[in-house]
Amino acid sequence: MHTTEVLVVGGGLVGGTLACLLSGSGIHTTIVDRAAPSEHLDPDYDGRASAVALGTQRVLAGAGLWHDLAPASSPIRDIRVSDSDSLMFLHFGHDDLDIGPFGYMVENRYLRAALSGLFRATDCLDVFAPDSLIALERTSCGVTARLESGPHIQANLVIASDGKMSQTRTEAGIGVTQWSYPQSAIVCTIAHEKSHEHIAHERFLPAGPFAVLPLRDNRSNIVWTAKRALAPAIMALSASDFHFELSERVGGFLGAIELAGPKWCYPLSLQFAARTTEKRLALAGDAAHAMHPIAGQGLNMGLRDAAALAEVLFDAHRLGLDMGSAMVLDRYARWRRFDNTLMLAATDALNRLFSNDVPPLRLARDIGLATINRVPPVKRFFMRNAMGLVGDLPRLMRGEALG
Repeated sequence: MHTTEVLVVGGGLVGGTLACLLSGSGIHTTIVDRAAPSEHLDPDYDGRASAVALGTQRVLAGAGLWHDLAPASSPIRDIRVSDSDSLMFLHFGHDDLDIGPFGYMVENRYLRAALSGLFRATDCLDVFAPDSLIALERTSCGVTARLESGPHIQANLVIASDGKMSQTRTEAGIGVTQWSYPQSAIVCTIAHEKSHEHIAHERFLPAGPFAVLPLRDNRSNIVWTAKRALAPAIMALSASDFHFELSERVGGFLGAIELAGPKWCYPLSLQFAARTTEKRLALAGDAAHAMHPIAGQGLNMGLRDAAALAEVLFDAHRLGLDMGSAMVLDRYARWRRFDNTLMLAATDALNRLFSNDVPPLRLARDIGLATINRVPPVKRFFMRNAMGLVGDLPRLMRGEALG
């Protein structure tokens, strides 16, 4: 029997970071994950890059990850939002707040590799991977899990961070509300002739947003939202035809461009769990909520979950409380409910407002962009929101230590 304090199911970007936060604060933590940890930078892994907001970067720093991620990241110093071919636009410049960059672009493969390295180096952390749960029993006294490889694990609390299709959530009887968008995201990386000047561009087209996000070494990550019915045909284009279509959308501000690696296609959907806690169970990240990538907030909200849950559990542990008790878990559920609901609603509304070519709506949103751009207090609020510095923030996101 393997005994631990917290069992984390899913050692990906959110679950792995949460496990590092907990174990780094002296809480014995165990990860079970279907995929083996790997410090190898696999160019075929995922293809996505994440916009890590300033507040979220502080969480990664608190987990001990940022030291390895900083050299692989590219700061986002400005954000430019435009609506198709309209002359109206919204420009956020980091100098307007004098705090620092809005955040950083980090390729997911670097995040995965940094997590794998930290797993190996962290005390109070055990990793069973590749492995999976075949049985999980949650009682008023604790949690008992049985792994496919044979071992039994006993814990006070189980955290489900095993993705949108979370088996742990399903077996706990927690339902989800979900709908699919008629859109898919085509993701790739380009190399380009001119510097991106650390500006993140998001251009709204009738099919959905088209984002050009700055990476290191004169490269940018592309998130191209296309109609789901057309996405397979776009993915099947010849190299020259795909390059032509991509160049038409990027425009000429980066000079000559070329594809720098494979391309991927992800169907888009919105999903949220009916509740984020059950008896000795908490949900975090995509297991609790998954949203449209229109604002690049998916990972940020997941890591905000991790920071809040780590704080709640650390405070309970310090006071000698049962970390799996309903009282402790209810604090986490209440803390995250409003924030996650608001972000899910906002991303859904933005996508519906901008992913069309209806003239009255185009006029309304163009006026809205121009108004925000010209009203400094409103503009500063949106800028601080983009930095992840708005709301009831966990200590880590405020730049404070967990304990």
